Amino acid sequence: MSVNGKVVVITGASSGLGEAAARHLASLGAAVVLGARRIDRLTGLANELVAAGGQAIACEVDVTDDAQVRDLVDRAIDRHGRIDVMLNNAGIAPLSPLERGRVEDWSRMIDVNVKGVLHGIAAALPHMKAQREGQIINVASIAATRIVPAAVVYSATKAAVWAISEGLRQEVKPYGIRTTTLSPGAVATALADGIREPDIADAVKQAYGDALPAEAFAEVVAFAIAQPAHVDINDIVFRPTHQLI
Repeated sequence: MSVNGKVVVITGASSGLGEAAARHLASLGAAVVLGARRIDRLTGLANELVAAGGQAIACEVDVTDDAQVRDLVDRAIDRHGRIDVMLNNAGIAPLSPLERGRVEDWSRMIDVNVKGVLHGIAAALPHMKAQREGQIINVASIAATRIVPAAVVYSATKAAVWAISEGLRQEVKPYGIRTTTLSPGAVATALADGIREPDIADAVKQAYGDALPAEAFAEVVAFAIAQPAHVDINDIVFRPTHQLI
């Protein structure tokens, strides 16, 4: 088995982990269907991948909208006739202590990090059941089990992603569908740019000084996809070698 020829749908593909995964998988021969809100940036990425000899299409998608995520998966089906992998990668992390009452940020994290994953599953699962194969990869975090001040709601959303993934794993066994939960530690992305509390943003940037490059995430994704069909890699936790927590 390999990544070559796989049809992979990626949410949150315009930057960070999603962009790195798109580049790496396309270089390995996968046909990538890219979804994100920033369509200009996403289109530029897709055009770049195609110019390099890859297969890529860009779709403007807000993962909080179930219909838009279904349209994204339908684009993959219309173009390629199947979907092999659904990578539910879109996520946000506007961290803040609970006492500061950033209720709007909490709601947005729940909508993107939890509902976005559920929308991806709902869109991909009927097609994979019909195919009797496929793989759903959900991006959690080590924060799901390592709770720290200011990241409480973010940790709760990532714990929810883990629980959803584990339940999904059990439910889809009759259809030959594989499920993978990725729980990265510190990986260099622009996630901290969404933090509106200056002191928290500074602390996160300092803590991420030894972060892994986004390409490390992409390689882990490729590893999970490339396993033989009878091998179901369910949980992968990875972090920088020197990261303690």
